[in-house]
Amino acid sequence: MQHPGSFTDYAERLYAFMEASVLVDGATPASTTRPSPSFEELATQLFSLQIAHNPSYATFCRGRLKGGQVPETWRQIPAMPTAGFKELELSCLPTAQRTHVFHSSGTTQDRPSRHFHSTESLQIYERSLLAWSQPHLAPDSRARATEPRPLILNLTPTAEAVPQSSLVHMLKVLAWHFAPESEHFLGQVDPQGGWSLNVESFLTPVQRNASPTRPVWVLGTAFNFVHLLDNLEALRTRVDLPPGSRVMETGGYKGRSRRLEKEALHTWISEKLGVSRDHILCEYGMSELSSQAYDSVIPCPGTKAASSSRRFRFPPWARALILSPETGLEVGDGEIGLIRIVDLANAFSVMAVQTEDLGRRRGDGFELLGRAEQAEPRGCSLQSTELAQSSQSPGSPPQADHPNSNLR
Repeated sequence: MQHPGSFTDYAERLYAFMEASVLVDGATPASTTRPSPSFEELATQLFSLQIAHNPSYATFCRGRLKGGQVPETWRQIPAMPTAGFKELELSCLPTAQRTHVFHSSGTTQDRPSRHFHSTESLQIYERSLLAWSQPHLAPDSRARATEPRPLILNLTPTAEAVPQSSLVHMLKVLAWHFAPESEHFLGQVDPQGGWSLNVESFLTPVQRNASPTRPVWVLGTAFNFVHLLDNLEALRTRVDLPPGSRVMETGGYKGRSRRLEKEALHTWISEKLGVSRDHILCEYGMSELSSQAYDSVIPCPGTKAASSSRRFRFPPWARALILSPETGLEVGDGEIGLIRIVDLANAFSVMAVQTEDLGRRRGDGFELLGRAEQAEPRGCSLQSTELAQSSQSPGSPPQADHPNSNLR
């Protein structure tokens, strides 16, 4: 295996790969003077760096790679189970360089997963976030640069109120990038640490949005939206957001509201907020990762949604494998397995993460089915539901928690 070099060198090569691989507004990949390495080359370099600088992960790998065996491909890199992030300090960063930590969400009795960050690692995180969110959440943003910036309404508390939430940090970065002077965080934190929402905090900025051509973005978790819609229902009120408005729904319920199936929730959002179904997309992420997946693309004005078939896709610098829990091998298209993610943006932690989430392989993406039956409840998956019998394939796990079980 080649000499790993430095994390700074790795980051520069990763940025070149990002620039060369992401399509923006249907254009060709961004031009760069830096040579673009392959995914395999980056994975090899990062694995070398991580086993050299992450003692806990190096010990884990020695137990998985017998006799000093070296992975031949990125698929063979040992994946750390998410439970390991609760028990171990899985970081390449010396303690003095750790400026931030993200925690997984869960009950107060749970020990959370921890993902330590530095200034450099957060820069990688944010580059990955913006590079992949723009062509999904706002593919029309460059073409409409002369029009008003959107009004962004985040249904969560502020990052200052919940500094260890990677979800809220993500929303803060999106707001800063797309509309730095027109974002609102509408949630509150109660004495027990739960998140609540006052419907007036939503209606006031909507009503003050003077321009009928200024779109509104509403971003939040599934339980945030249930709280909002319940309040609108109680007031017998609906809102017709301006054309071009959109909704991003992420996370699940965390026992904070009644649970709705995704189709029912999205139908209700469309009815109460006046946002078409093709302008509602879902995001999948975890506190242990630095990249996110989206299940659709918001269509540009005058165009139709690219496909009615939704499936989550990670950016080119992150790969999702759907593995059989019995054999550990990749399942066939249409089959169900556990989701493993190899995220090249997870530079200072562990690049290969074995989740406890179930997915159905769908071509180059996956359909999220929820938490595996035996998995420890975490985040939004405190309420369990049976997987519909009609959606099971022979030999598939019989139960899963709610599909959006990834609040972090």
